[in-house]
Amino acid sequence: MASDPANTAPAGIPRHLAVIMDGNGRWAERRRRPRMIGHRAGARAVNVCIDFCLERGIRALTLFAFSSENWARPEEEVGALMKLFLNALEREVEELHRRGVRIRFIGERARFSDAIRQRMDHAESVTAGNRRLHLNIAASYGGRWDIAQAARSLAEDVAAGRLAPADIDERLLGSRVALADLPPPDLFIRTGGDLRISNFLLWQLAYTELWFTELLWPELDATTLQVALDDYAGRQRRFGLTGAQVAGREPVAQDNENSA
Repeated sequence: MASDPANTAPAGIPRHLAVIMDGNGRWAERRRRPRMIGHRAGARAVNVCIDFCLERGIRALTLFAFSSENWARPEEEVGALMKLFLNALEREVEELHRRGVRIRFIGERARFSDAIRQRMDHAESVTAGNRRLHLNIAASYGGRWDIAQAARSLAEDVAAGRLAPADIDERLLGSRVALADLPPPDLFIRTGGDLRISNFLLWQLAYTELWFTELLWPELDATTLQVALDDYAGRQRRFGLTGAQVAGREPVAQDNENSA
């Protein structure tokens, strides 16, 4: 959507920020508290991150709230997380709507309860016209699932005669993955110290700048986020080109998609 403000951002500011919010359980365990106390503290850090994006002009924020693998966690923890998720949907949506935030959920919704799915639908419907910040919540989401459902969509079109197999390319597959209408993430942040992307936005993160911190998610503050943005602003994004090409000192060949 060329006219959507999500496609623009101030100089040096990522248009789209993707975040893995890791460390809630460890934050609570270090304080000898139940893990759910950490998840509640983590919910407050979500508001810090949203406020930061609104203040800095970041146009899209995608948060990894609950992975498809998280369903395998202890039943008591999953149940408590679902209750926290439902309460957040009931409590936060109207305020986010007032602030111009569009809410969208990506992931396999069929595994959620009817009550949660209804609240998801309501949040998306109420905020659908907002453009100040696209807030994407990845819930029951996995990057492999995302690519598989995109491939399934194309296969259905081929089977129905709407598409020839030879027409399938990266651009077409990319149009069927989640968030295809938004710019891919410019910056990825993971808290908690682990140096991996954990099946999050596998297709979309192909050329995203990665930034990791030992800080646990409930400890997140605007200062830490600003450090990440300052680091991002100092990087040269080459997208397979040479540094000289990006700087305009060397010509760019027509066939440069796979250049190192």
